[in-house]
Amino acid sequence: MIDKIDRKILLLLQKNCRLSIAEIGEIVGLSASACHRRIGILEDKGVIERYAARLNGEKLGFNMTFYVEVTLEGQSESILSAFEKAALARPEVLECHLMTGHADYLIKVAAPDTKQYERLYRQTIAALPHVSRIQSALVMKTVKRWTGYPPIGAPIDI
Repeated sequence: MIDKIDRKILLLLQKNCRLSIAEIGEIVGLSASACHRRIGILEDKGVIERYAARLNGEKLGFNMTFYVEVTLEGQSESILSAFEKAALARPEVLECHLMTGHADYLIKVAAPDTKQYERLYRQTIAALPHVSRIQSALVMKTVKRWTGYPPIGAPIDI
């Protein structure tokens, strides 16, 4: 069970996972050892999956982001599994989601320009197994980037 202190810890880690355990403990009102123990439990339970740096794609030269709807030839377990295995193996596929609705999967990719996206389209996305239809949408402007999950339950003061 995740309590109010755990929720505060999780929000702090989402905002800045480089905070020291002592800093987090001080903010949430725990000793460093108690805070360390709680974080370890959250990691063991899989609530905290990993720690990572969020990179700026544009500053790395990925000036264009596309969401790509992919429809497959069928929806049998073997077709879905083959597609998912291939998508997981492609580093160009930033995200891949099995969807409800008219498309089977929604894929997120980034490219420096349209020429490179065309290469991605032809050599990566269209080459994935069992693809029958592809529809792309270019992100014109990102208004809000994902920064983490909102607080669970009642609002939390940090």
